[in-house]
Amino acid sequence: MRVLITAGPTYEPLDPVRFIGNHSTGKMGYALAETFAAAGAEVHLISGPTNLPDPVHSGIRTQRVQTADEMYAAAAALAGAADIWVFAAAVADYKPAHVAENKIKKAGDTLTLELIKNIDIAAALGKTKRPEQFSVGFALETENERAHALDKLQRKNFDLVVLNSLRDAGAGFRHDTNKITLLEADGCVTTFELKLKAEVARDIVQTVLARLPHHA
Repeated sequence: MRVLITAGPTYEPLDPVRFIGNHSTGKMGYALAETFAAAGAEVHLISGPTNLPDPVHSGIRTQRVQTADEMYAAAAALAGAADIWVFAAAVADYKPAHVAENKIKKAGDTLTLELIKNIDIAAALGKTKRPEQFSVGFALETENERAHALDKLQRKNFDLVVLNSLRDAGAGFRHDTNKITLLEADGCVTTFELKLKAEVARDIVQTVLARLPHHA
């Protein structure tokens, strides 16, 4: 069983010292990599910039990237051979239209940046997904959570979406815990209590493995 996991943030450079990023720590994606590997999977972890050390499990191969474009290139190269895709990374939606060669100097009271849309990694790969492949997405929402998650599930050809709300205490970025709801393509919805991310990872992995044809 081969599993492809994206994790962490992406950093989109403005100049040699500054970037656009987010608060993702990568903890959820790394916990999923460890849990899938413990279940006997061969895991390829594509990680954006994090402070986490590479997982030590022999079944995990870690590839470090910085930008959304780099993450997409790495994922696209591996997606065809993977049985399970897990898009746990918080990929920047936009990137600067121009990257300055030198540090942008302070001048004037305002600075206007032109941003252009990044490729949607999960949606792009979702168009290539074969029926026997299983795709898992994440939805971190702040309003109309379930509606946004269901829209994402259909739009990106996911089989399962892991929904967490920033309105739930202890969930989301910079926490060792998470509170999730699993929404499946067949309409099944399962809500879990607040748990450590390692325990959340087990819940997700058990759900995924139970849905795979050869585990049914």
